[in-house]
Amino acid sequence: MERLLEPELMLDEAQALAYARADFEDAHRRIIEDFCRTFPDQPATGRLLDLGCGPGDITLRLARANPGWQVEGVDGSPAMLRLARAALAVEPTLRGRVCFTEACLPDDRFAPPRFDAVFSNSLLHHLAEPAVLWETIRGVAHPGAGIYVADLLRPANAGAARDLVDRYAADEPAVLRHDFHRSLLAAFRVDEVREQLAAAGLSSLEVRALSDRHLAVSGRLPAIAGPCA
Repeated sequence: MERLLEPELMLDEAQALAYARADFEDAHRRIIEDFCRTFPDQPATGRLLDLGCGPGDITLRLARANPGWQVEGVDGSPAMLRLARAALAVEPTLRGRVCFTEACLPDDRFAPPRFDAVFSNSLLHHLAEPAVLWETIRGVAHPGAGIYVADLLRPANAGAARDLVDRYAADEPAVLRHDFHRSLLAAFRVDEVREQLAAAGLSSLEVRALSDRHLAVSGRLPAIAGPCA
């Protein structure tokens, strides 16, 4: 099945609210657990960038899992960021360590490299040009930084996509079911992501299927990053 693009930004208030209220507890918990398993030797302090943070649930989970770290969430949707800042406001123990920034990639405000880890969840499939994400990561992360990118995995066909929506979003609002289906159709396969990484000079990063609907890219940037292909 060929990839079908969807809008890069979720700007609609109803879309953002439906996404924020959706039950992503199991998926988000598993992703954070996998991130922690992937980087068990994280230092006690550092700076982490969460690209495409949406309503902030994973950003806050990252901050809780890394209590000595400064965490910055970035998203291009004002509607999503309003929800993220509202979520942060009710967690006073995280204020001062977490902030949210509105930006669309590419954006040079994060360069030169200043992050010790870069995380992203469910941003890649929104991008018409996926190279933008990998170029951004290369530009903002210190050499040796931990990189973790989770995203949806494109099913083999439209029927399989509908089955996944029915299995995992049966009780969600229609707007979320619709967006989930479109996102599955816009997602990449493991082999396609490997090709993207090779083109970006990031072949040292590992790509693997994380579940029947998710993939993960993980690893560390080389101590000295090589040129893009």
